[in-house]
Amino acid sequence: MQDALLAMLAKEPSHGYGLRMRLRRALGPLGESMNAGQVYVTLARLEKAGLVVGERADGFPDRPDRKVYALTPAGQQRVAAWLAEVNWPKPNLAEFHLKLAAAAAARLADPVELVDAQRRELLRRLGEVQRAVLAEPDGSTAGLLLEGVALRLQADLRWLEACERLWSRTGNEGA
Repeated sequence: MQDALLAMLAKEPSHGYGLRMRLRRALGPLGESMNAGQVYVTLARLEKAGLVVGERADGFPDRPDRKVYALTPAGQQRVAAWLAEVNWPKPNLAEFHLKLAAAAAARLADPVELVDAQRRELLRRLGEVQRAVLAEPDGSTAGLLLEGVALRLQADLRWLEACERLWSRTGNEGA
C-alpha cells in the first residue's frame, strides 16, 4: 500500500481521507474492507522515512489536525522504481491494479506499457517453469508443484490481457 499511496501523491498533494477514497475507488469491492486507520499509519511511516512531507492544512477549522501530504524527491524516486518493478513470484493483483490506476491518473507511465513489461516477465518465467516440468519424471511431486506454478502464470497472463484491453480502450485515463 505504501507505493500506491506514494504514486497517488505523485498526481497531487492530498490528505489522508482523500487518499483513502481514491484507493477505495480504485479497488472497488476489494477496497471495502480497508481499515481507515491503515492509510494514516502508512502516511506517518512514509513521513518518518522522508518519502512524504505533511503540512497542516488551513481551511479545516473542525479538523485542526488535518495534514496535506506531498512527495519529497526521495518519494518521487521510490514511485519511479516501483513503476519499473516487475513483481514475481508472488504478484499482488490488487497492487498491480493500483499501480496501473496511479500511473495513469498522474500520467507517470502508460499502463499498457506496464502491462507489457509484466507480461514479458511472466512469459520468461513460464518458459523456465515449462522447461523444468519437462525435466521432472512423470508423477513427481516437484512436477506437480511446477505444473501449479505454470497454471498460475497462465492465469495471470490471461488477466494481463484483460488489463491491456481495458487500458487500451480507456485511453489510459483510468477505469
